[in-house]
Amino acid sequence: MGFWDGLRPGRAAQFDVGASATSSIELTRRNSTISLDKQGALSGNLRVNLSWRMRTSDIGGRSRQGGRLLRPLKLFQPDVVQAHTQGMVNVDLDLGCMYELTDGTKGVVQPLGNLTGDLNGPPYIRLSGDDRFGAPSGETVYVNLDQRESIKRLLFFVYIYDQTPAFDRTHAKVTLYPGNGPRIEIDLDEHAPQARSCAVFTVENIKGELVVRREVKFVYGFQSELDRMYGFGMQWGRGYKTRA
Repeated sequence: MGFWDGLRPGRAAQFDVGASATSSIELTRRNSTISLDKQGALSGNLRVNLSWRMRTSDIGGRSRQGGRLLRPLKLFQPDVVQAHTQGMVNVDLDLGCMYELTDGTKGVVQPLGNLTGDLNGPPYIRLSGDDRFGAPSGETVYVNLDQRESIKRLLFFVYIYDQTPAFDRTHAKVTLYPGNGPRIEIDLDEHAPQARSCAVFTVENIKGELVVRREVKFVYGFQSELDRMYGFGMQWGRGYKTRA
């Protein structure tokens, strides 16, 4: 299918699927849910990765706009640079996961408080590392799908730790890598310049089937506000990180 064919009415596919050797599925507002079971992701580890980059327009101004006018297709490709290559832009995005297990246990896995979780025991979720500079590897959370019967629901979220809100200046993406099947991509592409947190997606165990739902809902507060939105009912206090 040609590039302009995608802009014609009536040509929308059920999902946006990448054409690379490793295929991908993009969850959008219009196509917001997908079953991990139907994709064949029945066991192993689900890897959830957060990565982000800064837009060059926030670092070097808009001096390159003229070049875009000479090359119209560049309007569809925002210029970005790796955040850690520009020290003047100070943004620290964190990836976290609120969970509710089938036995009623509730909690959170996140960098704050060093709540890294456990992959082989409850909650069967593990945070690997804390990226503070927008490195290409980003931040990753693993979910043990071999223990899927113990998981009732998950809420994956991203928040800005102790810095100026800048979701509108970052190009952030959360990617799910099941043990089998295509990767699943969710872009945090909404305009919410003052937001500090974002509910990215949920995973729900519906009669034994794990269903992923895109949320991408920005809020101006932190975890407690996301908790109120999704009804986990946990107690929250102010947390801090150790110095890098």
